[in-house]
Amino acid sequence: MSNSNSRSSFGRNAWRRLRRNIGAVIGMLLIVTAVIISVLAYLLAPDGTPYANRMMLETGGKKPGFSVRVLAIRQERQVSRGNIFSHLMRGQPDSVTYIPIRDWRFAGTELIVERYLDEEETVTEQYSLSKVLFANEMAPGNRLKQWQEEIANNRIKERTYWLGTDKFGRDILSRLLVGTRVSLSVGCIAVIISLTIGILLGAVAGYFRGVTDDVVMWLVNVIWSVPTLLLVFAITLALGKGFWQVFIAVGLTMWVNVARIIRGQVLALRELPFIEATRALGFGHTRTIVKHILPNILGPVMVVAAGNFATAIVVEAGLSFLGVGVQPPQPSWGLMIKENYNFIITHNPMLALIPGLAIMLMVLAFNLLGNGLRDAMDVRQ
Repeated sequence: MSNSNSRSSFGRNAWRRLRRNIGAVIGMLLIVTAVIISVLAYLLAPDGTPYANRMMLETGGKKPGFSVRVLAIRQERQVSRGNIFSHLMRGQPDSVTYIPIRDWRFAGTELIVERYLDEEETVTEQYSLSKVLFANEMAPGNRLKQWQEEIANNRIKERTYWLGTDKFGRDILSRLLVGTRVSLSVGCIAVIISLTIGILLGAVAGYFRGVTDDVVMWLVNVIWSVPTLLLVFAITLALGKGFWQVFIAVGLTMWVNVARIIRGQVLALRELPFIEATRALGFGHTRTIVKHILPNILGPVMVVAAGNFATAIVVEAGLSFLGVGVQPPQPSWGLMIKENYNFIITHNPMLALIPGLAIMLMVLAFNLLGNGLRDAMDVRQ
């Protein structure tokens, strides 16, 4: 009972110290904000199509704040309207085709538009009102006025790209928001995989020592000697390129650091009197490790988890930049840098700097949280 009370008291004191750490609080706020954005990405994004992949080549490579007027023409194919859950998870395909225009006017049952080609050139095109609205009949009498009002009010809109567009005319802001899911998902899955393997092997090596320790440490040293990026490449090429393969590849390369830290903590704890008491009482090895050793090294585990999360985000961005990570059209911050880095030396460097800034903020947030956890869970305080 006293042991449980002491753990509860330590947890309250640690939480109190963590709240007083301004850097850790800022890190937690950034992480919570990123989690909310990743969950609601398709609802928050101006482009709510799957993977935020709405292309308008005429508006490609535009600077932040660029605005253009668009004409929405209803598509002939029927688009299935999913429920709110499917919209939240996968987005909603467009039921219209967007055409950028500079000016427009009505001529009876026709719509005359000046189609936007670039900042200097336009071309005049003509569309029947029935095609724009995808109606089956021409508009006689009063219906003509209704159709014109429908097009003027609902089919012609002003679109502003607050962070600009990439070379395909896709909205950078929307892809940045949806890409948050990839970074957080890779970090979360990679941390789970690395902690599971690292804690298991580290605890076994530190508790049993002897031959078991030698075998585990030999494996750790072998994996450690291989460059991380090279190992990730090998695993990725073996498993194939893709979303889930990146999770596994990153997770399988991060467990060695966890195993070394856990082994050192377990070696220190196994000689303490309360662990000797468990042996005297006849407790099994599994119960001793799970119930009496691992709860007492929770602090270092959380610190390592925060650090691994930041590392996983950077590794995933690097893999996507090199073309062996997340594959197009799925948005990833690293892939966005790859697609837009040519603009750095031309007229629009912000297209590549914005996803780089997002990576920096996320890594900084987890590092600040990790430092705060390290200070808050220092038993010497």
